[in-house]
Amino acid sequence: MSFLIPAAYADAAAPAAAGPAGFEWIFLVGFLVIFYLMIWRPQAKRAKEQKNLLGNLQKGDEVVTNGGIAGKIVKVSDDFVVLEVSDTVELKFQKGAIAATLPKGTLKAI
Repeated sequence: MSFLIPAAYADAAAPAAAGPAGFEWIFLVGFLVIFYLMIWRPQAKRAKEQKNLLGNLQKGDEVVTNGGIAGKIVKVSDDFVVLEVSDTVELKFQKGAIAATLPKGTLKAI
């Protein structure tokens, strides 16, 4: 049937190299330890810091949002924060949009 390509038959399979019995487990455990130390733990630490930041927001704190808007907190509710960005402008944000708090007096220095 195949006129152009001759049939290729595989040679007998070579025996698998036998290493130490638990060598695969060492790689698996090592991978899990590296995953925990480089990905899981730092992410959990950042999430905990963000939760503490949002839980400690008070009226009068100066903050920056994820969008880069800096303002002073006028009102805090369970899910929302009202920021005063100038003398006549107040904006309402979700608490999750707050990225960081600023030291007191930062807004006057800007």
